[in-house]
Amino acid sequence: MITAGVDCGAKNVKVVILDGDEIRGRALAPAGMDTASAAATAYEHALEQAGLTRDDVEMVVSTGAGKHEPKFKTGTVTEVGADARGMIHLHPEVRTIVDVGNEEGRAIRIDDRGKVVDFAINEKCAAGAGAFTEAMARALEVPLEQFGALSLESTQAIPMNAQCAVFAESEVVTLVHRKTPKADMARAIHDAIADRITSMVRRVGLEERIALIGGVAKNVGFVKSLTEDLQTELIIPEEVDYVGAIGAALVAAESS
Repeated sequence: MITAGVDCGAKNVKVVILDGDEIRGRALAPAGMDTASAAATAYEHALEQAGLTRDDVEMVVSTGAGKHEPKFKTGTVTEVGADARGMIHLHPEVRTIVDVGNEEGRAIRIDDRGKVVDFAINEKCAAGAGAFTEAMARALEVPLEQFGALSLESTQAIPMNAQCAVFAESEVVTLVHRKTPKADMARAIHDAIADRITSMVRRVGLEERIALIGGVAKNVGFVKSLTEDLQTELIIPEEVDYVGAIGAALVAAESS
């Protein structure tokens, strides 16, 4: 059967069209100020890629912060549930999932069937999510797409104590005045994010193997910091942006 999953994140909306277990189409659109419109746009693009129409899709399940926005949905699933279902499908060996998006980070522990055993969410402060990276890149006047690579040039570790994005920006200003190299500051910022995420992972119970998904998984500086903090290799799926949408589509197929 043909199903669709829609992941309405804070920054982007991702849509996946599944024919059984096979991905027929997928698309991403900026969420902007109108998530419903962005979801409709991404859905049409995914359908076009799949060579299908809306009438061909039997069930549409949405997830994410804006999961209630798509007018064409037939059901919803929690972000944690969608991540778990999508990951166990893509990488059955994974038992811990780290999902770091623009405004939220979460750690999820699952069993061998993809059932959620425990989870923790960092939603009260941007210092554990992509928005923090964007704010710090602006403070250092470094293009966001270069920020992760810049941190790899660091020659010394500098502690960053602030646990809030606002206070951290003030701390960065202080480091700038001390003539601290930008590469070292970039590393300190990624280390601070990794530290917060690692604390969440420890709370739910670190269980091998660990997968990293979400937009921040494409930041090489953060990946390095988190790998060193957790002291283990991370699995980063090719479908890093679409795991939640894939999980939602699979939930749609199982609920029909």
